[in-house]
Amino acid sequence: MNLPEITLPKKARDKQEILQILREYGKNDPDYQNSRTWSLVYYLGEDHTRFLEKAHNMYFSANGLNPLAFQSLKRFESDVVKITSGLLCGDKNTAGVMTTGGTESCLLAVKTYRDMARECKGIKKPEMIVPETAHVAWEKASAYFNVKILHARLDKNYRADCNAVKKLISRNTVMILGSAPQYPHGLIDPIVELGDIASSKKIPLHVDACIGGYLLPFIEKLGYKIAPWDFRVPGVTSISADTHKYGFAAKGASTIIYRNTDFLKYQFFVYENWPGGVFASPGLLGTRPGGAYAAAWAALQAIGEEGYLKLTKETLETAQRLIQGINRIDELKVIGAPIAGIFAYKSVDKAVNIYAVADQMQEKGWHVDRLQKPEALHAMVTARHAQIAGAYIKDLKDAVRHVKKHPELATSGAAAMYGMIANIPARGMVKKTVLKMFADMYGPEAKMIDPGKAQINNGHDEQTDLATKTALWYLKLKQKFGRG
Repeated sequence: MNLPEITLPKKARDKQEILQILREYGKNDPDYQNSRTWSLVYYLGEDHTRFLEKAHNMYFSANGLNPLAFQSLKRFESDVVKITSGLLCGDKNTAGVMTTGGTESCLLAVKTYRDMARECKGIKKPEMIVPETAHVAWEKASAYFNVKILHARLDKNYRADCNAVKKLISRNTVMILGSAPQYPHGLIDPIVELGDIASSKKIPLHVDACIGGYLLPFIEKLGYKIAPWDFRVPGVTSISADTHKYGFAAKGASTIIYRNTDFLKYQFFVYENWPGGVFASPGLLGTRPGGAYAAAWAALQAIGEEGYLKLTKETLETAQRLIQGINRIDELKVIGAPIAGIFAYKSVDKAVNIYAVADQMQEKGWHVDRLQKPEALHAMVTARHAQIAGAYIKDLKDAVRHVKKHPELATSGAAAMYGMIANIPARGMVKKTVLKMFADMYGPEAKMIDPGKAQINNGHDEQTDLATKTALWYLKLKQKFGRG
């Protein structure tokens, strides 16, 4: 098939040909429909997907920019926020908005508390305190809104260390963060203790429940014991929860809920002197895609409490099956004691490189996420994974066995790159390397990067394998400074 030219075609292409090209472009994408992925997509099958498409398409061109114009979208948003608030144990005073995803929700929380502290306390050099495991969106928020980020160390259970949080508090602290759960290991920070600290210091506490907001409430309803983490904790002032994760809505739907509008009002942007008229926006975006709002509303209605309880039960059972299977592999161990269907596991055998195991799993058709600090592999489980849990464990056992027999795999392919990048002490070199890769991907040639075969120009018109180049650089540094 002839793929479309890079420039705008002079004449309209046949629509069926275009659709076929679209399918062709996606042939190498992760196989989420057969549950071969462990992140990125929350999929409930084609029937649910087709239903969401219909709901989305009904409001495909609708724009939530002006709630007075598209009152339908404001109704969808209000209903989604109210339902979410109920799940998070809010009351008649809780209020919030829908956003395009967890990152926007996190960005808005930082903007809100920065502006609130600026007006109410006169803070000019704002700081926020987050655990080391906080989602990278908070790093982005720090950079975007010029709020200094202070990282609280973790306790022995990989949760935020409350003593470390206390020591980081200063007159410039505008907010504290806890996760429920955090992304890397699926563990819930001690929100009750963080709430006590926040209350005593009169500092806002945001709970990042982008992952757990539509999962943890149903885990509790199933009878599992979870320490309070939501608006039941007095110090919690806001919570973010992604509808497009375990709410199983279409992509582009999250929420941020505040204890009351005294906090929420600092999130709004209003400019009254624009020649185009008075402009007001509740979030980061101007145009707000109506289809995502309609699909989120539709998902909540179609699944309902009974449906979410059933999905949550199947998710937890599948996660436990996987966790137990992984822990029975002598060379591997699950990190901590995750309860929310998200977990990570590491190698406890020096002869087994966990990134090499990931490479082998990738070759078997699994899309595997890699972590660092510690080096580990990651999984976000859904009910659909029940059908392939046994196959995953079997392939994982085979991968571990193969890597153990072939230790040279740790120094080749993606394993070499991920391993070296995870361990290079000069983190600026890592940032520089990744920036170069992104410049290549988003530059005029739009190069697609294979982590195992990625190449960069070394300045002498030669192409050097990125993994090899990084490894050599690290070895030279280690020899020079004696660093491990």
